[in-house]
Amino acid sequence: QVQLVESGGGLVQAGGSLRLSCAASGRTFSNYAMGWFRQAPGKEREFVAVISWRGGNTYYPDSVKGRFTISRDNAKNTVYLQMNSLKPEDTAVYYCAASGSYGYTSPEEYDYWGQGTEVTVSS
Repeated sequence: QVQLVESGGGLVQAGGSLRLSCAASGRTFSNYAMGWFRQAPGKEREFVAVISWRGGNTYYPDSVKGRFTISRDNAKNTVYLQMNSLKPEDTAVYYCAASGSYGYTSPEEYDYWGQGTEVTVSS
């Protein structure tokens, strides 16, 4: 089992920045690729970013590419999501998730999930 706890969400104005953190405990953190997803009210869960086991590879959808950066610190068992130039459409609950394989963008491919942290971007 891997336990994941997100933090860092909040209310920010459009154009602002936030950094989300996801602290992991349980099994060896570096054995898992880590992803971030988000879910807005009434919408499906959406892929935001993924990072490989040692952090050498990352992938983003076009909707956040160039604005969001995923990183990890395996010594601290933590993955981060730096979000810059935020837009109102980025408003959602953000979840981190762990997968045994790198590169997946579908929620079904992730084995462990955090409880989410809410991000609200005002216009």
